[in-house]
Amino acid sequence: MYITITPQKLGSNYSKSSADFVGYLEKENDGLAQRDMEHFFNQYEDEISAEEVVKEIDGNTAKLKNKEPKFYSITVSPSKYELNKLQNSKEYLQTYTRELMKDYVASFNREINGRPITINDIKYFAKIEHQRTFKGTDFQIKENQPYASKIFQLKTEIRNVQEGRSDGNIESMKTEVAKLERQAPHQQNGKRIVQGMRKDGYQSHIHIIVSRKDASNSVSLSPGSKHKASVVEMHGKKVKRGFDRDTFFTKAEKTFDKTFDYKRNFAESYKARKDFVKNPNLYFAALMKLPANEKALAFKMITKTGLPIVPRIPVSQAQIALRVFKHLRRGVEVAIKSSSIGI
Repeated sequence: MYITITPQKLGSNYSKSSADFVGYLEKENDGLAQRDMEHFFNQYEDEISAEEVVKEIDGNTAKLKNKEPKFYSITVSPSKYELNKLQNSKEYLQTYTRELMKDYVASFNREINGRPITINDIKYFAKIEHQRTFKGTDFQIKENQPYASKIFQLKTEIRNVQEGRSDGNIESMKTEVAKLERQAPHQQNGKRIVQGMRKDGYQSHIHIIVSRKDASNSVSLSPGSKHKASVVEMHGKKVKRGFDRDTFFTKAEKTFDKTFDYKRNFAESYKARKDFVKNPNLYFAALMKLPANEKALAFKMITKTGLPIVPRIPVSQAQIALRVFKHLRRGVEVAIKSSSIGI
C-alpha cells in the first residue's frame, strides 16, 4: 500500500480553483457512456458530479491566503497483492476509502469547539481509477532506456537512407532494431515496455481531494503541518495543532488488514519501508529472520518493485547491508520524497 499526500500546486502555471485537478481525474471517463462512468463519492454519497466537487471545494476556502493550498490530494495505491485480495472490487475500494478517511481525521491533533474532529468535520471527494501507464520514472523505462536510445538512433539512420541523405544497409539496420526490441530487459505481452504503455493487470487506485478548511469553512486542517501534537497560543487561547503522518500511514495499513483479513508480508509493510531508509541494519535483520515461506514471498515482492536483490544470501547481516544498502536506499528515498509529504 502506497499512500501519498500532496498539497495543491500553486503558481503561475496552476489555477487557484480545483477545476483543473478535478478535470484531470475525469480523464478515464472520456468517451464513456453515462452508465459506464466512474463518479466521485464521499463518506455518504456514491454518485457526485465533477461540477459539484469543484463547487464544494472552491466554495470552502474562507480566509485562506493566496499562497496557501486550498485542498490536498491523497493518492492511495494498493499493491497487486492487495488488489487480488479485493478482487479489484470497486465496492471494496469505496469501503476502504471511507474507513481510511476516519484514520485521516484521527491523525489530526486538533479540536473544534473543544472536541476532537470527526469524519463529519471534513469535506472530501474520492474517485477510483482503473488504469495506469508506464512513466519515465518507472524502473522498467529507465532500464530499457539504453535499448530505446539505440533503437531511436537506428531508426533515424534508416530514415536518412530512405530519404537519400546517407548510405547504408536498411535491412541490416532493421534486423538490428528487431534484435534490440527483443533484448530489452522489460517486456509486456511480447513488446518492449515504453513510456505511455498501459500497464497490465489490476491497476486500480484511489484519488481523494480534501478541502484545507473543515466542513464549516471556519477551521484550517493541514495534513502538511510540520508540527506533531503540539500546543500553541493564538489570540490568547491555547490551540492544538499538527498532523501525525506516521500515525496516519500506520493506521491506514492496519485498517486495510483488519477490514479485509489481509495477511501482510513484512516486505510490503510501512514499517519495513521506513526502517529501510532510516535503519537499514534493522530492516535486513528482520528480513532474514522471516520464516522460509514468508522470506521467499518478501524477496519476490522486492523484485517486483524493481529494487535489486542479492543473488546469494551472505553469511552476516553486515555483508547484506554493505552489498545493497547504498543502491536500495537511494532508490527508496527518491520514491518516497518525490511522491509524499515525508515520513
